[in-house]
Amino acid sequence: MPHFFIKSSDVNNNSVIISDKDNYNHIAKSLRAKPGEKLLLIDENSVQYETVIKQINSGSIIAEVLDKYLSRRKLSFNLYLAQSPLRNNDAQNFLIEKATELGANALYPIYTDNCALNKSVIDKKTEKWQRIMYESSKQCERADIPVCNPLTSVEKLLSEINFDKVFAFCERKASMTLREYCAVNPIKQDENILLIIGPEGGFSEREFDFFSQNPDIKMLTLGNLILRAETAATVALGNVIYEYENYKQN
Repeated sequence: MPHFFIKSSDVNNNSVIISDKDNYNHIAKSLRAKPGEKLLLIDENSVQYETVIKQINSGSIIAEVLDKYLSRRKLSFNLYLAQSPLRNNDAQNFLIEKATELGANALYPIYTDNCALNKSVIDKKTEKWQRIMYESSKQCERADIPVCNPLTSVEKLLSEINFDKVFAFCERKASMTLREYCAVNPIKQDENILLIIGPEGGFSEREFDFFSQNPDIKMLTLGNLILRAETAATVALGNVIYEYENYKQN
């Protein structure tokens, strides 16, 4: 069933009026939907609406609400990714898509010493990355849409926002695994967790020194293998979710 984001103001009693241009074009023109077909809609309050199309007019669609409920398609804790953008567009887009599918609340592009892109190039890409997040959220039926923030640095990010746990994945420098850390310091519901992933060339010695001297940052490893940046981000996000679910069940 196709999934689209709407506003709660679009809902009136048992009807939904879809007049947003992007949604209208996607449903009426791309999908060529017809009255009688079902749509899955979700608003900014994470309320999910199972609907059936009643009318398709010029510029608007009217759907009848068959059922509504609070969506559970989001994490029970807040997961954030601070990541140094990659030179390869396909790799970076893949990373953003998978971070969205895995439930990351936001992406913080960070400028690192070994970043292969200059700042002006990154600034021009953030709008596209936000669009990828939006489309990926529709595809995986997320209850919310993650945010792609403006370019920043790890130092500035940590000075502006307080996170409950901060993990920097440093394969060549860290001796503790995520599993070992979480066995003593489990991830709990509603915590704010930040993952830091470096660029293709890895972190610099200066950055390693910053991590090691900052008591709020835990330098962790994902294992003995050296992973590509986009692989490391996906594995790190997935493993953090696994550790949370494992603690919750026990």
